[in-house]
Amino acid sequence: MLKVDEDISVGLEAFCRIAPSIPIIANVIISENLFEVLSSSTDGRLQFPIYDKYLTGLERAVRKMKSNSESSLLAAVRSSKGEKILEVDGTVTTQPVLEHVGISTWPGRLILTDHALHFEALRVVSYDKPKRYDLSEDLKQVVKPELTGPWGTRLFDKAVFYSSSSLSEPVVLEFPELKGHARRDYWLAIIQEILYVHKFISKYKLKGVARDEALWKAVLGILRLQAIQDISSTTPIQDDAFLMFNLCDQLPGGDLILETLANMPNLRESHHENDFKGGSGMYSISALDMVSNLGFVFGASSNNSNESRIAVGEISVGEMTELERAVKESKNNHKKVISAQATVDGVKVDGIDTNLAVMKELLFPLNELAKSLQSLAYWDDPRKSLVFCLFFSYIIYRGWLGYAAALVLVLLAVFMIITRCFSQGRSVPEVKVLAPPPMNTMEQLLAVQNAVTQAEQLIQDGNVILLKFRGLLLSIFPQATEKLAFGLLSTALILAFLPTKCIVLLLFLEIFTRYSPPRKASTERLTRRLKEWWFSIPAAPVTLERDKEEKKRK
Repeated sequence: MLKVDEDISVGLEAFCRIAPSIPIIANVIISENLFEVLSSSTDGRLQFPIYDKYLTGLERAVRKMKSNSESSLLAAVRSSKGEKILEVDGTVTTQPVLEHVGISTWPGRLILTDHALHFEALRVVSYDKPKRYDLSEDLKQVVKPELTGPWGTRLFDKAVFYSSSSLSEPVVLEFPELKGHARRDYWLAIIQEILYVHKFISKYKLKGVARDEALWKAVLGILRLQAIQDISSTTPIQDDAFLMFNLCDQLPGGDLILETLANMPNLRESHHENDFKGGSGMYSISALDMVSNLGFVFGASSNNSNESRIAVGEISVGEMTELERAVKESKNNHKKVISAQATVDGVKVDGIDTNLAVMKELLFPLNELAKSLQSLAYWDDPRKSLVFCLFFSYIIYRGWLGYAAALVLVLLAVFMIITRCFSQGRSVPEVKVLAPPPMNTMEQLLAVQNAVTQAEQLIQDGNVILLKFRGLLLSIFPQATEKLAFGLLSTALILAFLPTKCIVLLLFLEIFTRYSPPRKASTERLTRRLKEWWFSIPAAPVTLERDKEEKKRK
């Protein structure tokens, strides 16, 4: 027996370079996250005893998968479609899985294979015929966390929502537990991993060895996650950080990683041919060779004796592969995202009144600009308003509006560059906000109630406007409809025969001269007549009907 010094440890760089050469231990995409978990209690160095526990957990996960494959679970399905059972839950009566479909709820056993979800409802002494929810076909599936509770309430965050185009109504799978929702998070992650790998296979049209290689990468990722949960059962972990297809869905540039992964078999062919010719570029073992050594049977497509492509691993001796480069670039961008998100979390404040105060301070320059434009439009200072109108009218008349907008953007860019040059090495100026007086719980509830009331009033006003327009279109009030039709015809003639430059000029002059001394009286009179006309329009009738299913429930 080989004796290993228990004081030996390795760092992040060595682990990320060596561990992915054995696919079941790690892969290039998740190796850094795996190292952080294994070395979390040893100051960033991986000790051999912890690594040995991880290998033992992997061995236990492999044995569990083999025993499930040899059991009678889903025997008919596995024999016909070659599905491999990855996880089973709900067999213990104290930890059932509940399936919610509509208003019905059934306890039962949930089984995840490398192609589908199977739920067997529990009867008195046996299980019912399994329901199959396919994850391998393009059925527009949606898998996400869901809230459940008694009588349709949304109280407990312990369920997985599943819907697809093949189902008449969505299914909610609940994983009850006393504290937290770690059980649900685990199942959500492994279900999404199988769904994502089949989307990956479908997107890049992988077949044969390439398809089986991708599928086994996802399966090995789930086995690794089971091993990690065994050795870190006391500390919570982020399950999707150890599943490569889940992680690529979250990482910036994850689509580029998957694209590189999909193109690697073609690159590997040429490298493999070079190896036979005496060239360099020896690759590590592939996932297919790994599972073959573990005693698993390949997929049906891999048994084809005429298959010409040969799958190899993700690590190349003496050089960095394209996949490693893509992952490294994505991880660097991810660090920037995390750093930016930390600043976002640091500036969040609690309380509606406090957030409104911060927003008011941030929008202060725009509020001042709006006040200045409003002052010009209302001709508070006739000289400034006259100069403003003449200046912008000339710009619009000469067709320089686009150049004026470009000049504003250039000045803004110059301001940002100058600010960057002069602010190097200086601390970022903080936004100073005068905090409002603290509110107790009752005052906060009243503030929320007032906000909801105001939102409801806005929605009601919006509905009234839409119903009045419906009434105008249906000629419920003929005189108002005739005036609106005449206005629309006039507008159409203006748009059809006047140049765009003239239309913009007329619109600008209409807005900024309506409150000038010569037009102020006529504008007020016209505004009053328009209000009277609007209030005289009746709204289209509305009838509320109850849904038949809701009536039955009541």
